[in-house]
Amino acid sequence: MTKTLETLSTTAVATTKASTNYHHGDLYSSLLSTATAMISESGIEALSLRKLAMRIGVSRTAAYHHFKDKNDLLIAIAAQGFVSWKSQAEQIFNNNLTEREKYKAFVRYYVQFATENAAIYQLMFGGTLWKDKKSPSKLKEVAYPSFQFQVEMTNAWQAKGILPSSPNTLRLAQVTWATLHGIAQLVIDGIYADASQIDEMCQCAVDLFLVPTKNNDGI
Repeated sequence: MTKTLETLSTTAVATTKASTNYHHGDLYSSLLSTATAMISESGIEALSLRKLAMRIGVSRTAAYHHFKDKNDLLIAIAAQGFVSWKSQAEQIFNNNLTEREKYKAFVRYYVQFATENAAIYQLMFGGTLWKDKKSPSKLKEVAYPSFQFQVEMTNAWQAKGILPSSPNTLRLAQVTWATLHGIAQLVIDGIYADASQIDEMCQCAVDLFLVPTKNNDGI
């Protein structure tokens, strides 16, 4: 079961309401956690540094000391999302599952993370921060390793005969990623799909991409 970013923020939000005395690092963490919860509750448009400061009981000046504007705050939230996504994804590969089971778990995890953290996921992968290729380097420094992780795993699965061979691993990774992103977005938007169909759609994606085999042979 994935940990939602909203759930991870709940304790921090409750704590910030209990006290307005912060150390420098504590306030930054509280601002970030509370902003994440606010986006999950009401969406990106409803978030502002003024509302954020009011919610946790600090001055706007204190909030602006950590984030120069709303976009800077959104970048920090997205960066935190990428760190959480990659950390949880890596756990899939630290177990005794077969390679095929790991691939299936990864597919399910990706869609589950996206749908359980819909607002944050759309911030991470949507046009708000990425359109016109104007994403700042500090976001790319966190996001690109997550993208590269998917390419590396695709390459590893190809080497083990799990995914089809291809002269261009990057393109295969992009196509498989686009499929998972598409499933997640359909569920998030409610376009002829809902959460009750996630398992079936994920299994269909697994069956589509995995190389057929007569027996697992421990793979």
